[in-house]
Amino acid sequence: MENVEIEILLVEDNPSDAELTLRALRNYNMANKVIHVTDGAQALDFIFGQGEYINRKIENTPKLILLDLKMPKVSGTEVLRVLKTDERTKLIPIVILTSSKEDPDIQECYRLGVNSYVVKPVHFNDFMKVVTDLGLYWLLINQSPK
Repeated sequence: MENVEIEILLVEDNPSDAELTLRALRNYNMANKVIHVTDGAQALDFIFGQGEYINRKIENTPKLILLDLKMPKVSGTEVLRVLKTDERTKLIPIVILTSSKEDPDIQECYRLGVNSYVVKPVHFNDFMKVVTDLGLYWLLINQSPK
C-alpha cells in the first residue's frame, strides 16, 4: 500500500453509514485522505501495519479515527482499548460514532480514553451536519500533538 498521509481512518461496518460519512466529508474536500475499513480487526491491522497492510509505514498515523462500536471480529471498544494503551497510538484522537446511546457504552469508552462520543443522528441532514462538523473540528480547528 502506498504510504500517503492519512487524515481519517473510518472504522464502520454498515455500508450505508460509511457512504453517508464519506459523502459528508467530500462536501468539504476532507474525504481524499480517508481510509475506510469494515471491522475492528482490519482497523488494528491498518494501524499496526499487519495483514494486508504489512507494507504500510506505521509512523504515518491518522489525524483522526472515527470508530463504530458494534462491529464484527473485534468490537470498537476493544480497538479503543488497544489503541489507547499503546504508546505509539494513544495520542491519536478517537471519536466514537455509533448508534448506541447506552450509558454503559459511553462510560466504558470515556474510561478507556475516547476523545469524543457521538450518537449517529437518524435523519439524513442531521447526520451530514454532525460528520461535517466533526471533520472540520478535528482536522482544522483542534491542535493535536505532533
